[in-house]
Amino acid sequence: MARKTALALCALLLTAACGTPANQTTAAPGASAAEAGAFPATVEHKYGSTTVKAEPRRVLTVGLTEQDALLALGVVPIATTEWFGGYPGAIGPWAKDKLGSAPLPQVLPGGEVPAYEKIAALHPDLIIAQYSGLTQEQYDKLSKMAPVIAQPKAYPDYGVGWQEATKNVGVAVGKPAQARKLVDDLEAKFAGIRAQHPEFAGATGLMATMWEGYFVYGSQDPRSRVLASLGFKPPAGLDDVMGGKFGATLSAERTDLLNADALVWIVEGLEPGRAQLTKDPLYGGLRVAKEKRDVLVDSPTDYGRALSFVSVLSLPFVLDRLVPQLSAAVDGNPATEVKPA
Repeated sequence: MARKTALALCALLLTAACGTPANQTTAAPGASAAEAGAFPATVEHKYGSTTVKAEPRRVLTVGLTEQDALLALGVVPIATTEWFGGYPGAIGPWAKDKLGSAPLPQVLPGGEVPAYEKIAALHPDLIIAQYSGLTQEQYDKLSKMAPVIAQPKAYPDYGVGWQEATKNVGVAVGKPAQARKLVDDLEAKFAGIRAQHPEFAGATGLMATMWEGYFVYGSQDPRSRVLASLGFKPPAGLDDVMGGKFGATLSAERTDLLNADALVWIVEGLEPGRAQLTKDPLYGGLRVAKEKRDVLVDSPTDYGRALSFVSVLSLPFVLDRLVPQLSAAVDGNPATEVKPA
């Protein structure tokens, strides 16, 4: 799957936003300093490793979600890369309070190729590109401008988990212990939810969207890992149809994979999404439809966008809304209403 397609499928919307002056600092009001002995800091990635020699002051994100990890650590990037939503500074409402009174980052256009000239003009001293499809050629070109933290080797492009993304950002900006605590605290929230909802343990869970048919996200996609962290497991055979990608469109003969105990649909509009599912007799005949085990999430909303963002800041916002919906869906009782969130 081409990088352009991957970007399109990671979200259903791609819009542009305006930026602010490039001479801002990267510390949020009240932010803590780098930890003692944090530098030099080395982060391994798909194209080798990158060493950051001193605390960066002008951090720029080419990856699509790393601004959340930076803000959680008290670092305001000088520029971000647009993905969806058109939020000022490309900062979602789930992260806005972390900005404080700091100026908004400039927003770079998204796309298959980084905006090299605009990036160079901003004079960054660190470029973060973990949630990305950065190529070797692009990495080499950006590395001439500043140290680059590319996507981890262990994951497919656009597949880095929020835990590793947060920890890697923490290392790069000199706050590894603070980053680990952020991860531990959110992991504890997941553990608490699992304890409160034992019905999730071992139940099959799936996330999907409507793109050229039914497109499902595999276990290597961050969205699917949210379900795994809640105790769900993927339907048997799901990753066999992924072909090593983060997701794939199901063929008609594999729509059986949709028969999960809980199925989350990311749709463009709740009513149009439900109407499309209702008119499909093949889907209507599945247990997941008959028992109303499906959850529809409206993509062009803050909730829908946060669900795709999958960051240390967006996930608490998502879990407060998603968990009650999953609980209603997984019981298999058609009389249990899955309320919109």
